[in-house]
Amino acid sequence: MTFNITILGSNSAIPTLKRNPTSQLINHNERLLLVDCAEGTQLQLRKFRIKMQRIHHIFISHLHGDHFFGLIGLISSMHLLGRIKELHIYGPPELKEILDLQLSVSQTELNYPLKFHPLEQEKKAVIYEDEKLSIETLPLNHRIPTCGFLFREKPGKRKIIRQKIKDLNIPAEKILEIKNGADFIDEEGNLHKNDSISTPPGESRTYAYCSDTSYFEPLIPMIKNVDLLYHEATFLHDKAEVAAEKFHATAKEAATIAKKANVKRLLIGHFSNRYDNPELLLDEAKEVFPSSELAMDGVTIEV
Repeated sequence: MTFNITILGSNSAIPTLKRNPTSQLINHNERLLLVDCAEGTQLQLRKFRIKMQRIHHIFISHLHGDHFFGLIGLISSMHLLGRIKELHIYGPPELKEILDLQLSVSQTELNYPLKFHPLEQEKKAVIYEDEKLSIETLPLNHRIPTCGFLFREKPGKRKIIRQKIKDLNIPAEKILEIKNGADFIDEEGNLHKNDSISTPPGESRTYAYCSDTSYFEPLIPMIKNVDLLYHEATFLHDKAEVAAEKFHATAKEAATIAKKANVKRLLIGHFSNRYDNPELLLDEAKEVFPSSELAMDGVTIEV
């Protein structure tokens, strides 16, 4: 089952010719979810050949412009391109007021339903759930109310061994029961235990997205043992005082959180403009947590 992250923007507040501000696309089982939507995000979607109309859920972490200034443009383009399927947006309550005003003053009546889901960013809560995935908020420590998001894959069904279907003449109506863990009794009355005719599902995977935040140890138990953690790393640690003043983190601090949370892999991003070469931040992170990677524009990472 597909579960990957495409980085649409890896920079901090100001875009450069090489790096866009923050936005990521989650592909879970070919369901596309957008996380944050900086200025220029729709251009990045086009650049990386991602069909924007396949996005039905957008999650906004907080109301600093480098995380949502591209949203109204994306909403408008979806409208102009003839979208009719509803779009769900999850974000701070004030975001609805902003969007309503922008649509009102431009006298835009969308062709499609826009469903807004206000978030309580200061507490952990499940905000989205379907049969294969749940999404929870992760309260963070930033200058304004901010949350991250935890994408948690649900356990899959067992996989029936194809040859057993033929050998035991298993009827179609029994296959779902077997996938759900049932044993099977064949035509001669013989019992076949579930583990002899099916194999376990793959391990469920988790991705934690932690946007703007200072070093924040209360986050650790919420992201314990996740497969992939994205944590902002705006500065090198020689700028730790600056980072703290701005409620941001250093690469060393992001790596320390990853280590203490016992995550499998760390992805760092939200790089300050002062760093032309993000490899410097990666080197610093790897000194603390060797399984660190860079979130660079256009890169797709498997969870």
